[in-house]
Amino acid sequence: MLQFVLGIGMLSLLVALFLSLYILKKPAGNAKMQEISEIIHRGALTFLHKEYEVMAIFLIVVALALFFLLENGSKLAVSFVIGGISSALAGNIGMRIATKANARTTEAAKVHIGEGLKIAFYSGSVMGLSVVGIGLLGISVLYLVFDEPNALYGFGFGASSIALFARVGGGIYTKAADVGSDLVGKVEKGIPEDDPRNPAVIADNVGDNVGDVAGMGADLYESYVNSIIAAMVIGLAVFGSYKHVVLPLVLSAFGIISSIIGISFVKARNEAHLFGAMNRGLYISTAFAAIFSYAFIKFQNFNIGIFYATFAGLVAGVAIGLITEYYTSNKNKPTQSIAIAAKSGAGTNVIQGLAIGMLSTFVPVLSVSIAVLISYKFAGLYGIAIAGVGMLATLGFTLAIETYGAVADNAAGISEMANVGKDVREKTEMLDAVGNTTAAIGKGFAMGSAALTALALFASFTQISKIEVMSISDPKVVFGLFIGGMLSFLFSSFAMQAVGKAAGAIVEEVRRQWKEIKGLMKGKAKPDYEKCIAISTKSALKQMIAPSLLAIFSPIAVGYFFGLQALGGLLVGAIVTGFSLAIFMANSGGAWDNAKKYIEAGNFGGKGSDAHKASVVGDTVGDPFKDTAGPSLNILIKLMSIVAIIFVPLMV
Repeated sequence: MLQFVLGIGMLSLLVALFLSLYILKKPAGNAKMQEISEIIHRGALTFLHKEYEVMAIFLIVVALALFFLLENGSKLAVSFVIGGISSALAGNIGMRIATKANARTTEAAKVHIGEGLKIAFYSGSVMGLSVVGIGLLGISVLYLVFDEPNALYGFGFGASSIALFARVGGGIYTKAADVGSDLVGKVEKGIPEDDPRNPAVIADNVGDNVGDVAGMGADLYESYVNSIIAAMVIGLAVFGSYKHVVLPLVLSAFGIISSIIGISFVKARNEAHLFGAMNRGLYISTAFAAIFSYAFIKFQNFNIGIFYATFAGLVAGVAIGLITEYYTSNKNKPTQSIAIAAKSGAGTNVIQGLAIGMLSTFVPVLSVSIAVLISYKFAGLYGIAIAGVGMLATLGFTLAIETYGAVADNAAGISEMANVGKDVREKTEMLDAVGNTTAAIGKGFAMGSAALTALALFASFTQISKIEVMSISDPKVVFGLFIGGMLSFLFSSFAMQAVGKAAGAIVEEVRRQWKEIKGLMKGKAKPDYEKCIAISTKSALKQMIAPSLLAIFSPIAVGYFFGLQALGGLLVGAIVTGFSLAIFMANSGGAWDNAKKYIEAGNFGGKGSDAHKASVVGDTVGDPFKDTAGPSLNILIKLMSIVAIIFVPLMV
């Protein structure tokens, strides 16, 4: 079985390599398009390299702490470093291809919109298949070397730590540039979103890549590996069976095969088939994953309840994605109601956006809750962990549709800045509109998988800490519940304030350039794009430290000073509030963004109208909601759980 798993991991990387070569052979457009694409590529890599410098110091310090403080420290330290490096590697590969695919997507759209879709989606597929391939190979090889699943928690801890830095740092960067660019460009000057006269416009496009490609990739990489590791450890603890330890790896391998099959079905003949092509691939990959899982579980004589748990996770993932689409797409009433509210001002627009975001939490929370009940009924604690593996089985495909959004957004920006013509601009705008919805689906999927993964890790924590009962009549448990519930809000506050500070610096820089560079507003001079990129980079790296340290040290402090019961309460409180708050923030932000686009399409006065100005305010509020604080909460609830698991020996 392990040989099969290793083979599929290699296959995933080979397909990613083939798609990369296919993309790089395509023409990148005229000189202006290539120049803009190269600036974006260079700016994204500059940010990543500076971020890696901070991460490298963190990896070394924590690895030494694990080595000297814990009994199993040597294995955990090695596993931790490998987990961190592999997470960074997956994100780096995906972002390199994404920043090479943006201009090629614009150029392909000149020929046919279906060709543009193919380039952008194949770019996302490189990211998706790299993440699952590297993750599966990393876990399998380390399991072969150490021959014990518990040592793999170090691998998960490394992946979680890098994910937090990538998600928080990337989120701060992208939204600082986006908000700063919009506030001065759209609101103050009334110029288009991707107008080349705006000094922050390139930084905004760089941000799409460091946030929605490298950041999201690291986020879902962490969920992927931790769900597998938790299921392996629980399988050993509950069944003491090699088959149950390896089963999560095999199910994930079948998920990779299913994702590759789904990717091959994403084709569009015209504009009307763009989103349908994505959905078709999603349904096909999910169906094949279910069929393969059922056949293997039945053939190997596992309890059929394990399949029911796998299927519950698969269905919950699709359900969360679809409900996220419903609440954030401007084709549906919730988002349109936010656009209607903008007619009476920014205040009512913001109020309606908040209300829609709160309403949108109902179905995702219910879906995960039902999946937990079903999986536990049929397969116990192991079933909950397997449900997480099932939801993430088709990650190779679902991450592809998320990353597609960032590439399509860049392609639309390049078509505007390079002035390639109205027809191409309209085509790339259509691709971008589909990308906004697929990105929202990806975020919904990430949040659902985070909740199930965190619950699986919590189940592992109860096994390792020997906690059988947590009573709410115990004041230490209540203390932990309240602290854990509060941490989600405190963490979000740090992230939101970081965006506000960084965006303020961008606003001042853009105003300065428009004032001091003669002829800039008339298009006779070029802005200093690199300066805004440098400001966003410096601000993001500085501001990401506080929320990252909060996530790591809070569970250690509570467990050490107040005991394991308090720590268990903290984890439960953080999972409950973090999951709901993440859904609320992400869906509010997505709906505000698409409500603005609905008005820009010509409704309620179109661009430049009072309703449009009000919607820009809502979108500005929603930017750090959906791309910084909301997604980062996914990592918070998982990272705190795995920190608790690793440092339990110090707390006993």
